[in-house]
Amino acid sequence: MVRNRHEAIAVVVHYLGESMNTRYTWLRLLAVLCTIGVLAAACGSSDSTSSDESGDGEAAGPDTSGDTVKVGILHSLSGTMAISEVTVRDAELLAIKEINESGGVLGKQIEPIVEDGASDWPTFADKAKKLIKDDEVVATFGGWTSASRKAMLPVFEENKALLYYPVQYEGLEASPYIYYSGATTNQQIIPGLDYLKEEGHTKIFLVGSDYVFPRTANKIINAYAEANGMEIVGEEYTPLGHTEYASLTKKVIDAEPDAVFNTLNGDSNVAFFKELSANGISADDIPVLSVSVAEEEVTGIGVDNIAGHPVAWNYYQTTDTPKNEEFVAAFKAEYGEDRVTADPIEAAYVNVYIWAAAVEKAETFEVEAVKEASGGIVIDAPGGEYTVNGENHHISKIGRIGIINKDGLIDEVWNSGDPIEPDPFLETYDWWEG
Repeated sequence: MVRNRHEAIAVVVHYLGESMNTRYTWLRLLAVLCTIGVLAAACGSSDSTSSDESGDGEAAGPDTSGDTVKVGILHSLSGTMAISEVTVRDAELLAIKEINESGGVLGKQIEPIVEDGASDWPTFADKAKKLIKDDEVVATFGGWTSASRKAMLPVFEENKALLYYPVQYEGLEASPYIYYSGATTNQQIIPGLDYLKEEGHTKIFLVGSDYVFPRTANKIINAYAEANGMEIVGEEYTPLGHTEYASLTKKVIDAEPDAVFNTLNGDSNVAFFKELSANGISADDIPVLSVSVAEEEVTGIGVDNIAGHPVAWNYYQTTDTPKNEEFVAAFKAEYGEDRVTADPIEAAYVNVYIWAAAVEKAETFEVEAVKEASGGIVIDAPGGEYTVNGENHHISKIGRIGIINKDGLIDEVWNSGDPIEPDPFLETYDWWEG
């Protein structure tokens, strides 16, 4: 039973992840959302509800009068996405520790409240509401999959609270209450496609998990392919957490692609790459370019199963900057020499510093003031110099292509040189019609 609007949205987002491939499906869902009042404003209703339940029209906001301020940490610490998200939590906690040791934010120590999204999108929505309403956090750092982000988005917007999201995603979104430190489409997926094209790969097979990010990304990839003389020879999806890839691998081999563009997420990558390896398929035979496999996932997949395959990201542990040398050393000192850093780990770490810089600039924890102060903030990050875009809340990032080496790290083989300005709606690309 759906108990409230937040749960209704989370249920619909979960459904969208399973079935969003027809215009008819979208129209039916829009009608349902309007009926239950989830999209009241968009559907023309004048019966809007403030996030302030006191009725005075102005949210009181968290109490920041003491010596500490609370922030939320919300990631999957269990379930299929834990393979990726646990280390993102660790990066955020490291940044908080460093900031606290340097005097805190506006002289106050940061107190993290950690919650488990459990790889379940309604749980993310529920935990987000708890952090905002019960724990009274001043900001939340969280999410990984687009399904988790879309489940949380209405909670943060209705409560006028801040979410800092650390992972690359499919774009086509900008929220006034979300800051996106991971890459949007033109900073990762398009550079990945450009690389495949320059390498002479024209027959591409698409493999992805069955939810928002892969389906939307592949819609964009199809448009790119049509405009750039590439052929999509197959497009297959499997549920998150899926581990049986014998039949899909056979489809890939039978299609004889030049390359695979991989948008699988979580531990499904382990099963997929092991199956490819078991069938004698190496990067020399069919290179698989991944956008959700980084150093952390390589460990779980097994380096022998994935060495030589390309990835598209904006940061690697091997990225050569003075700041990265410090970051890698600090991360290993905190969590162990066997631990690795990766793009989402770095982005999550940077998110905490972006928020802290905005608070210091605003001289207050008040949400609207922090938002106003955020635009134009420049962070000297492990991956380079990042600038926060005050209009779309994304950040400029250098695009990087790398090859997974025999040590499980990633050797960079190409980068964009200058940071790529975020274009989440692909407004600067003639081949994209939206």
